[in-house]
Amino acid sequence: MDEVIQVTQWLSSITPRKKAKLFFFTTHADAPSPMVGSNDVDTHEETQLPLATTVALHNFKNIDEFLKKKVNTFSCYNVIENEITKTDYEYLRFYSACKYLDVVPPFLDLEKISAIQNKFEMTDEERDYRLLLDSADLVLEKVCDSLKPAGVSQMWTALRKDRNLIRGVKTIDIIGFFVDPNPTGIKECLFFFIVRFLQKADKINRVNTNRLERLIAQCDESSSCEEGKTIDFIIDSLRFYPTELYPFGFCLIMCVIEGRDGAMQEIEKTMEISRHLGMITHTEKNPTKETIELVKKELMKPKYQFYSSFTCWFMSHGDSNSMVLADGETIEREWFLTSFPDISTFQLKPKVFFMVSCRGANKFSLKGDEFEGQSATCDYYDIGSALIRNRMLDITDSVRDISYVQPMMDTLVAYSTILDHLSGRANTHGSIYVDRACVLMSENISRGRSLTEVLEHLSQDLHEILQETMDEDRIVYKQACHYDSFFRKTLKLPYTRHPKEDVHSAPQ
Repeated sequence: MDEVIQVTQWLSSITPRKKAKLFFFTTHADAPSPMVGSNDVDTHEETQLPLATTVALHNFKNIDEFLKKKVNTFSCYNVIENEITKTDYEYLRFYSACKYLDVVPPFLDLEKISAIQNKFEMTDEERDYRLLLDSADLVLEKVCDSLKPAGVSQMWTALRKDRNLIRGVKTIDIIGFFVDPNPTGIKECLFFFIVRFLQKADKINRVNTNRLERLIAQCDESSSCEEGKTIDFIIDSLRFYPTELYPFGFCLIMCVIEGRDGAMQEIEKTMEISRHLGMITHTEKNPTKETIELVKKELMKPKYQFYSSFTCWFMSHGDSNSMVLADGETIEREWFLTSFPDISTFQLKPKVFFMVSCRGANKFSLKGDEFEGQSATCDYYDIGSALIRNRMLDITDSVRDISYVQPMMDTLVAYSTILDHLSGRANTHGSIYVDRACVLMSENISRGRSLTEVLEHLSQDLHEILQETMDEDRIVYKQACHYDSFFRKTLKLPYTRHPKEDVHSAPQ
């Protein structure tokens, strides 16, 4: 059959709503750069003009033409070995979007997709199409699905009132002030236009969504939300880190085995919980400084841009400032923690570090029942919320910026013990902190809990456990864990427990 006819038949089989979503997923706002074959030309017209004309004319002709052009480009594309091009990236995004929406063209060359995945050095489990979808776009899709056409229309009206933001933007004028979003697929096109416009204007990104939230907050709840949804529910969905589908993220497990009883148990437990969470996992036993440098270099490869989060377990002996490696050398804990968050592939994504080692030799020793519980309450302030608002600064958009991000942002560091204190372990089962952390995370999958909620429960649970030193003094003590958070959103545990047998550790 003639290819033109095949493409025409394929397009005619796709509903308007799915066409709008396919266009949205394909014109992903955060494509990696610089890429071979990309000259950093502003793609404003390419990503927004088809949406604008579709909304204005109630006609999907320009979106159809865009999708035809993509298919033709991929049909003629020759996969070049070694070099990763912009087209490689677009091809994978297009394929994953089609797979997600169940509209894969029957004539799409799957061998080319496999060849591109080879260039990205993807393992078998990384070839799952869900990895290639952008989780932030999936969250935005759900927001769109939660709004009625009237709600998106109200967002558009609110956006049009911001003269400083829309001044001189031709695509805004194409749509006009008043819009009828009721025809099938037009609501989606208008919502996705608003999103891509705000992204291109550097007003929102995968972490900073305040500007979009403010538009939604101006909607009338009774007319703007689909049944069972509320404005608060929709806005809350934007306040979590986007980790929508499998895999939940990439997990790196680094464990010093030499001289640490139960270390293999620690590895088994952390591997099992990471798999249940739906993470793709890599383990490094007995790491050295060279190992760490090689891992950092590995994580800079383009394929890691597809991951939604990064988690690292580092388990070793240590003191207040450093950690002991397998070869007896030490590394500064601060150096380790500041070097990983700066890796560009995980920028604007949650990064969690579980640092499991002693941070000194002190112990919170128990000496009988000499401590009685005490409580005190002080209520010095009783200021009404209206008074507080009246005294607050008026922070305008002109003094806000989302372009520059401090490297440690979106990072959480969980410590197995507090500064200058021991981190307890059992002879056969390894770190007690690791054991309890894995148990509590496993229990809270599918319960809608956030990671910080689990860590707070862990702090309570661990501090109830009486531990005993292994020396001749046999001192009974308690351990206190804590975490430092630079998170800007909430990281929820996944709603799905992934069976152990479905995921295998990634090869080196």
